[in-house]
Amino acid sequence: MLPTSTSKSISIDGMSCASCVGRVDRALTAIEGVSDVKVNLATESANLVAEGAQGLKQAAATLDNLGYPARTARVTLNIASMTCASCVGRVDKALAKVPGVLDVSVNLATETAVITFLEGVIAPNDLAAASTDAGYPASVIEADAPVDRSAEKEQEAQLALRRTLFAAALSLPVFVLEMGTHVIPGAHAFIGATIGHQTSWLIQFVLTTIVLIGPGRGFYLKGFPALLKGAPDMNSLVAVGTSAAYSYSLVAIFAPSLLPDVARAVYFEAAAVIVTLILLGRFLEARAKGRTGAAIQKLLGLQVRTARVLRDGEPVDVALEDIVEADVLIVRPGERIAVDGEIVEGSSHVDESMITGEPIPAGKTVGDAVTGGTVNGAGSFRFRATRVGADTTLSQIIRMVQDAQGAKLPIQALVDRVTMWFVPAVMAFAALTVAVWLVVGPDPAITFALVAGVSVLIIACPCAMGLATPTSIMVGTGRAAEMGVLFRKGDALQHLVGVSVVALDKTGTITAGRPELTELMLADGFTRADLLSLVAAVEEQSEHPIAEAIVRMARQENVARADVTSFEAIPGYGVRARVAGHDVLVGADRLLDREDIQLGGLKEAETELATKGRTALFAAIDGRVAAVIAVSDPVKPASAAAIRALHNLGLRVAMITGDKRETAEAIAAEIGIDEIVAGVLPDGKVRALDELRGDGRKVAFVGDGINDAPALAHADVGIAIGTGTDVAIESADVVLMSGDLAGVVNAFEVSRRTMRNIRQNLIWAFAYNTALIPVAAGVLFPIFGVLLSPVFAAGAMALSSVSVLANALRLRRIQLAMSEGGNGPKATPAPNLQPVAAE
Repeated sequence: MLPTSTSKSISIDGMSCASCVGRVDRALTAIEGVSDVKVNLATESANLVAEGAQGLKQAAATLDNLGYPARTARVTLNIASMTCASCVGRVDKALAKVPGVLDVSVNLATETAVITFLEGVIAPNDLAAASTDAGYPASVIEADAPVDRSAEKEQEAQLALRRTLFAAALSLPVFVLEMGTHVIPGAHAFIGATIGHQTSWLIQFVLTTIVLIGPGRGFYLKGFPALLKGAPDMNSLVAVGTSAAYSYSLVAIFAPSLLPDVARAVYFEAAAVIVTLILLGRFLEARAKGRTGAAIQKLLGLQVRTARVLRDGEPVDVALEDIVEADVLIVRPGERIAVDGEIVEGSSHVDESMITGEPIPAGKTVGDAVTGGTVNGAGSFRFRATRVGADTTLSQIIRMVQDAQGAKLPIQALVDRVTMWFVPAVMAFAALTVAVWLVVGPDPAITFALVAGVSVLIIACPCAMGLATPTSIMVGTGRAAEMGVLFRKGDALQHLVGVSVVALDKTGTITAGRPELTELMLADGFTRADLLSLVAAVEEQSEHPIAEAIVRMARQENVARADVTSFEAIPGYGVRARVAGHDVLVGADRLLDREDIQLGGLKEAETELATKGRTALFAAIDGRVAAVIAVSDPVKPASAAAIRALHNLGLRVAMITGDKRETAEAIAAEIGIDEIVAGVLPDGKVRALDELRGDGRKVAFVGDGINDAPALAHADVGIAIGTGTDVAIESADVVLMSGDLAGVVNAFEVSRRTMRNIRQNLIWAFAYNTALIPVAAGVLFPIFGVLLSPVFAAGAMALSSVSVLANALRLRRIQLAMSEGGNGPKATPAPNLQPVAAE
């Protein structure tokens, strides 16, 4: 039993001085339920006494709001014995009450729990123990290790099949002996004249007993202990229901005097067939669950098991997990590349369709990057490993998909609240049903009460409720990965549906991010060659795409390179440098305004260029305006088509850019942008999103550069172009594997189809239970004389879960709403996650 008050040490980030310590101390001391606070700057920690898990959660939230976040860690547990939504709720509750746990996400479909906890306050093995103590054995999954559970799922399915076949073989004679007398004329008399009815009942007793203590024993070993703990689950419903039918039959055979003659009957066939049908449902569920993880299996199948590595100058076959950074690997024709790296010798063509979706192999030579999982062509080469293990592109993709599949959507919270109380409510309703039948039912009332009570227990199992959301998430996010869309955060699936505005960063997102210099207008007294020499020398120090365009033009014209003696970047304005003895400024008009440099007649030229969609920069030499430089960043081929597709989905599209309004309006008119936020400095994109949120609208932001990271994190849904920077990708909720906006359309398509599928599953599961529980209780009997048999109740219950799984599996057939390049649906692309230079 966990103590109500615990003394813990919380590791804290961000404290740098005594005043930080004082702020942290005062904030923690002010929390109700937290006492004896001692903050230590040297160890960057706070020792305190907190009342249970809630006190530590409040402490963590307070520290986060204060700007000194507590260090957290995350662990994934494999959870056994979960069979329904009630189990999920109990595991969630058991883990959430452990002091130090901040967040729990339990997934029935993947049979896992993802826990975020305070680092150092609790150990992963303690969390596994908490789940095990609650009756659901758990084990820790190794951090960052992609897990292939296909073999495990196949073994589960095979075991369930063997149990089902064995139970069916024993249950069939029981069913025929008992029910055959009701449907086959003369069967009752034939049994009486041959083996006798008492012998028939004894045979049924023996066969049913074997079914219950053999393939069906798991229901009783788990169900009754859960019931005794006051936390009944699906196994408890089955155990109580079948035990009631079995026990009643035992009394009818071995103590018939306890029952009136009119009520003497056996229900062995109900107990045996119920167990068999539920086992059949378990088998079908296990097989379907294996299919829901097909996307992960495909991705894991792209990993090689061994690779040829140079060790001490000799090629050696090495296991994938033993490859380290800087190893030199040999790739022969037709082989799959093991890890990410850079070619150091040789050349070839590599099939990168699993990364880019493009079927044409890419030429590779010395200095080019290669990606693990791609396939070499006819050539041979050697490459140096740069990313291995969990850091490879393929491992990152697999990890993103697994994280998304294990996520808990906000809609699941409602399901959890309902199902936590569902099973106890059902058992109470079953008891009420028995009582009502005993009081008002016709003779033999005890028989009717038994049938109705068992039917209620069996048909009300909330398996379908528990599977409704996680199975759809698994299949939907897996299919999304195959389509080129990675949901880094599973809840983005639900949040995307509520988005009404899609805000697009311009450079590198709408446009190619590779501008070309189109015009160079000089002021009097300057020559093109001299100006390019000075300006190109400055821009060689910058990594901005516009700078690269100017440098490329200078190289094309063979302009002499000047020497740079000092350089200063002025964020949002431009750059200043000392070049060949001259003071050189290159940047937007606001840079020259800041320096009180008059633009003269070049101001009109800049305005005219802006109306053509050009981005204009000014150059000033020694305090005098020298030129206006126009560059054009071509719009990506798919941008206009993607924006039309977003309009067709009922979405408004906005563009956020640092360009002048005239330039932005020209581009917007070309591709159909609805709203423009122009003249935005790099740190102003967050404010721009807040402007777009007017009238309560939810905004998705699409970007690719380092300066997009704050906006990606601030948006309701952040979508990163997969060819963008690592920083942008880490800040996003969704990562597009392709380099254009077609992936945005596909992300919305997957989101809408998956959420519609979840709603269908939930409506079916809830409506099914709501409608059939009264039928099982006998509400139709007074009108139609119909009382649902427990056998049919078991069949209907199994069918409900299988129906939910089958509906979720339909998501595997989602097709591309738009292909890369904007040319309509095509063959499925595969993952792309190649970081390049920032915007």
